[in-house]
Amino acid sequence: EMVMLLEWWSGTDCTLYTDPESYHKYGKENAIVILNHNFEIDFLCGWNFCERFGVLGSSKVLAKKELSYMPVIGWMWYFLEIVFCKRKWEEDRKTVIQKLLNLRDYPENFWFLIHCEGTRFTEQKHQISMQVADAKGLPKLKYHLLPRTKGFAVTVQCLRNVVSAVYDSTLNFRNNENPTLLGVLNGKKYHADLYVRRIPLEEVPQDEGECSNWLHKLYQEKDAFQEEYYRTGTYPAVPIVPPRRPWTLLNWLFWALLLLYPLFKLLINMVNSGSSLTLASFVFVIVIASVGVRWMIGVTEINKGSTYGNHDNKQKRK
Repeated sequence: EMVMLLEWWSGTDCTLYTDPESYHKYGKENAIVILNHNFEIDFLCGWNFCERFGVLGSSKVLAKKELSYMPVIGWMWYFLEIVFCKRKWEEDRKTVIQKLLNLRDYPENFWFLIHCEGTRFTEQKHQISMQVADAKGLPKLKYHLLPRTKGFAVTVQCLRNVVSAVYDSTLNFRNNENPTLLGVLNGKKYHADLYVRRIPLEEVPQDEGECSNWLHKLYQEKDAFQEEYYRTGTYPAVPIVPPRRPWTLLNWLFWALLLLYPLFKLLINMVNSGSSLTLASFVFVIVIASVGVRWMIGVTEINKGSTYGNHDNKQKRK
């Protein structure tokens, strides 16, 4: 439903920049996807590309535990074997490993998305992250937070010999657009550019320490790609627009025809009943539904996002 809104309702353009030889492998192999976490609808653009390569139904993600409680979407993710974590590694390690091992027997090609930064980029979080880089003697990043390496290393260890490659992905929007889910719902059109490098998993070290160093180097390269995009408005690869498939639109039309007619008929009957209590109850349900939708949209908004990684949040925990 949400991919339909992006593709068909808002008409957002999504251009893929990648190596043509790698392009033909997308959707035909298991992969670990590393994506920057800078925008409110980066997850939706990720779903859009999953759909265009036929792996939307089998896409997985390492997500924060709070999302599992979100009505409808969170419950769906729970039953689709999405890997949830509390972002406390001592508590998460055993659970995450078990969930990842379960994916080794997954019957379809899947993409496993991991935001290695752990949280969405903000200036405050970036400043704190770079203070950590100073303290640990790590290279500083200009456009990313320091990657959290333990989750990535465990993912690689658990899915080795099952996953064929790492897709290093960097998402940006043209003309300094600031995309929001509310904008998509209002039909606003955006222009997304996604740069993807296919890295065979054999090139990722098995040793945890070496894997950590590899990931830090990868993020330095991602920073360079980001710098290049801001300077030139393009990526060092061939632009390709994957063909849009009709399935999300057909899915939406099916459910609209199935549900909207009886709902409309119910509304007419309630209006004709003339009962003040019935009408008041209906208005109350509409208001609650509107508040619920607005709350779910708020989960995606950067200024209302997680405090994970904020200095103020760390101070509260001390």
